[in-house]
Amino acid sequence: MKKNYKVLLLVLLLAFASCSFTSKTFDDTDKDKLLLQVITYILQNGHFDPIKLNDNFSEELFNGYIEQIDPVKRYFYESDYKDFQKYKTELDDQLKAFDITFFNVVHTRMKHRIDEAKAIYKAVLSQPFDYTIDETFDTNYDNIDFVKNKKEMKERWRKQLKFSTLSNYDDIMQQEKQAKEKDPSYVMKTDAEIEKEAREATLKSINIYFNDNIDDLTREDWFSTYVNAIVEEFDPHTYYLAPKGKEDFDTQMSGKLEGIGARLTKRMDYIKIVELISGGPAWRSQLLEVEDVILKVKQEDEEVGIDIVGMRISDAIKYIKGPKGTKVTLTVKKVDGTIEDVTIVRDVVELGETYAKASLVEKDDKKYGIINLPKFYVDFNDYKNLNAAIDVRKEIERLKAEGMEGLILDLRNNGGGSLPAVVDMAGLFIKEGPVVQVRSTGVPKEVLRDRDESIAWDGPLVILVNELSASASEIMAAAMQDYKRAIVIGSKQTYGKGTVQNVYNLNNAVRNNTSGDLGALAFTTQKYYRINGGSVQLEGVKSDVQVPGRFSFIEVGEKEKDNPLPYDEIDPANYKIWDNYFDYDNAISKSKERMSNNNQLKLIEENAKWVKNQIDETEFSLNYESYKKHIELNEEEAKRFDAISNYKTNLTFLPTSFEKQLFESDTTSLKEKRERWYKNLSKDVYVEEAVNVLEDLKMAYSIKKVAKVKD
Repeated sequence: MKKNYKVLLLVLLLAFASCSFTSKTFDDTDKDKLLLQVITYILQNGHFDPIKLNDNFSEELFNGYIEQIDPVKRYFYESDYKDFQKYKTELDDQLKAFDITFFNVVHTRMKHRIDEAKAIYKAVLSQPFDYTIDETFDTNYDNIDFVKNKKEMKERWRKQLKFSTLSNYDDIMQQEKQAKEKDPSYVMKTDAEIEKEAREATLKSINIYFNDNIDDLTREDWFSTYVNAIVEEFDPHTYYLAPKGKEDFDTQMSGKLEGIGARLTKRMDYIKIVELISGGPAWRSQLLEVEDVILKVKQEDEEVGIDIVGMRISDAIKYIKGPKGTKVTLTVKKVDGTIEDVTIVRDVVELGETYAKASLVEKDDKKYGIINLPKFYVDFNDYKNLNAAIDVRKEIERLKAEGMEGLILDLRNNGGGSLPAVVDMAGLFIKEGPVVQVRSTGVPKEVLRDRDESIAWDGPLVILVNELSASASEIMAAAMQDYKRAIVIGSKQTYGKGTVQNVYNLNNAVRNNTSGDLGALAFTTQKYYRINGGSVQLEGVKSDVQVPGRFSFIEVGEKEKDNPLPYDEIDPANYKIWDNYFDYDNAISKSKERMSNNNQLKLIEENAKWVKNQIDETEFSLNYESYKKHIELNEEEAKRFDAISNYKTNLTFLPTSFEKQLFESDTTSLKEKRERWYKNLSKDVYVEEAVNVLEDLKMAYSIKKVAKVKD
């Protein structure tokens, strides 16, 4: 199944640039047709490896789109699919003619089937489930076909809903048994009462799903899904950003937004607060709480607020967000039922979990440092003040002031980000030289270099990666590995995304656009290569010391995506290995030996295999007794992995002097967040080994340096 484009934001590497090829004039007054016209032109003329729009493309698009909108086959019938099939080899021709007949036919049918589905699930959930019957449910929907009639459709919904309700039934049953154990006089609910309560919980849940998600989708949302199905045929990282999606993307890249600092959700027509972002305006005001419901929104220049009950959450957020310094008044229904007007002054809300953070690491009488970087973030409107490279440099200086003797750069789960930021960051660890090579179709390669001869850190360096380290993370790890500047510890290989995307504002392609905001298109314009000439595309970066992890046996990475670009190589750049006194080969050898004998890692590997087996299991019993036995068996097996979370290293993690000062005037729960992080680090076997490697590098450095001086 193709992934939603929002998920792909986690594995992006981006280069923002203007597109010189869009000199063509677009003037179709129909917004949908205009959008297709602009997008197909850009992809055919600007994509790194444009594909032919032919019958093969048409069939792939047909299958991909149907799978996206009905992945579990609970809306369309076999007859619907046969009706759609007449377009299977015509979509390329429709696209060339900017014809949206196929979309319109499928969309109209889909709306009708959704209405039918609502009636079906309500009818199914109005009747009790019999959990004594021996029947199974298969969650691998590739194994099933479209149903032939309404009887089969109702049966499909029945099994899906029974499976969903089974866990509710078990939860309530266990609660009742626990209540009886605590109080022998407690009168337990009957099986019938438990079954009804479980069914009602499922009904409530699916009502919320339809009301807050499906029913809120506009035709524009559905058409965006179709457009994404088209562009994803080019490669996994080419995708369409509807106007709202472009806003979300910009926020994720910069790690900050302007608003009140609250995360919202929609529940049955009501907009509810689910989190107050630490340090944000709402959090500081102490006037709002989680579970508060926002009824109305009034701007500072308005006399009457706008009622947002029943409004799409994306539209409601537009009213609540706003520029720094402006006031917004919210009419709020509190948890106790009272209704209040709350005025908040909007401010820049920094999503702190995005930014680099550092800790001192003490072992015996020595100090090391660790910097965790979740993303290569950047604000392209304020590059000199907000980007990951600048923040990492600051953290290095703070750690050096504390006497740091070695540094760990933690890039695990870092999905990438800004290309300029990673080039600048690599420059913190080398004197100067190439960092990454970039190639576009039909033009000579470009070598992106660090030209700043200053070095922020010239001591021992370890980089931690895993299977979800992607894009910019892979550039960083690869460059440091090629220079022999750092030892990379982690997964067998990283994610394997060796492509560069350009995010282009589609409105810039249309003169005097009167059709409304067209959104943006992220499309692959280049591939990047290591300075040794190799690519990370599909292959990823191979760790110097490979250790098992939770994703070791799970299918993740670029090679598991649809339509990935192939692996290839180019000529290496001109670079020199890092000139130092470190004995990298010996440190790697010693680390491999330690890791092969590490019982914690052996247990982690066993757990990863066990998790893979759980994922591969797709058929489940709908008989409660069989289901319960299976759950109990899994729980018993899982107990042997408890030692993973109980593991404790001999390391101590402490804040820098800079952060200690911040703790004293803390208004953002920073101290609490850091202490939670330190606790997790103290159980981290990978960090423990990284410190061991730093010790080995430091010792080899001292021995070689003394020998050099004597010579």
